[in-house]
Amino acid sequence: MKLSTKGRYGLRAMVDLAVHSREEPVSIASIAVRQRISESYLEQLLAKLKRAGLVSSVRGAGGGYIPSREAWEISVGDVLRALEGNLNPVDCPGLDEENGCGGADVCVTKYVWKRINDSINRTVDEIKISDLVKESQKVSEKNKTPGSCCEKKE
Repeated sequence: MKLSTKGRYGLRAMVDLAVHSREEPVSIASIAVRQRISESYLEQLLAKLKRAGLVSSVRGAGGGYIPSREAWEISVGDVLRALEGNLNPVDCPGLDEENGCGGADVCVTKYVWKRINDSINRTVDEIKISDLVKESQKVSEKNKTPGSCCEKKE
């Protein structure tokens, strides 16, 4: 399974919100600077997260975004599904009881796909945004900028 930039950047933005929204709403511009993501792209990501009920917007001079729930109540899976859709790497019609495929009764590989799908979903659902906030704080304590290990060095 390979996540797009929507999932990767959206997860970074969500963690940034959880870290920086304790005192006041966080502006798109401030997230963009800290995470090195364009403001226009962040607007699209935050709109999807808002539609999914994961963030709320606050209007006005001190406005911005805040998580809609506590960080321990939001899973990485919630964020990734809001941005990427279904996380299953294999769409096997044999796993769909209503519209299954004709060979589902004799197909043994469907059990492999089910276990892979279940494992990925279980893993991302077990990791909470609060876990990533704690990791971010550890990184900050070491005088590093929180971000992503997936960024290319210049």
